[in-house]
Amino acid sequence: MMTNLMIGRYLPGDSLVHRMDPRSKIVLVFYFICIVFLADNGLSYLVLGLFTLLAVLLTKIKLIYFWRGIRPAIVLILFTVMIQVFFTRGGQIFWSWGPFALSTAGLLNAWFIFLRLVIIICMSTLLTLTTSPLDISSALSSLMTPLKWVHFPVDIIALMLSIALRFVPTLMDETVRIMNAQRARGVDFGSGNLIQQIKAVVPILIPLFVSAIQHAEDLDDAMTARGYRTDAPRTTYRIIQWHTRDTLSFGVFIVLTVIILFVRTA
Repeated sequence: MMTNLMIGRYLPGDSLVHRMDPRSKIVLVFYFICIVFLADNGLSYLVLGLFTLLAVLLTKIKLIYFWRGIRPAIVLILFTVMIQVFFTRGGQIFWSWGPFALSTAGLLNAWFIFLRLVIIICMSTLLTLTTSPLDISSALSSLMTPLKWVHFPVDIIALMLSIALRFVPTLMDETVRIMNAQRARGVDFGSGNLIQQIKAVVPILIPLFVSAIQHAEDLDDAMTARGYRTDAPRTTYRIIQWHTRDTLSFGVFIVLTVIILFVRTA
């Protein structure tokens, strides 16, 4: 049984988003996250939501995969929403008790926070689903090239990020396999008090830690056998290229920014 975690997973495809330069996708996703924080009313979030939905549809990837990207963060999203609901005062007060209150301002802010987190997670998931770890590594290395002038280890950092991103789903799959093996031995992870549940996690952490070390050693042996050296000049078999669609994508995001600013001040 595989975990449903989608962070770090790549789904090959031939959509417009798949064919974009990975450098443009990385820059645009970070730029889009900045745009999201400009939204401050329902209309601006509606525009951002429709834009995100359009981007998701352009990937030709089933929506269930994006839901799997959101699901692991549900607890964090709900926790953030609850803080906004009960600790924000303003407008009409429906209920109040000590530092807690339920008001129209709190409900509205909670709704905006919920939409903001869902939109950001969807766009981040879109990046990893449509861009292979190798392309992400090459793009990061290219974007950080100016840092080489100050002797910053660009290639090493890009390699580390790529490996970390690639091994997130691998370790999660390993966690699921270990949990299934422990369940077969009679371990119940969902019952008992907090202390008992913490103790039940220990049989998972030790074999997972051993497995992670084993994966790292195997990767080290594979890279050593291929003559990999951190101080050697790096070359790439697949050259990433900038196309007209990438330039047009920046134009689309600039138009989106203008719309958000216009709607925001309306």
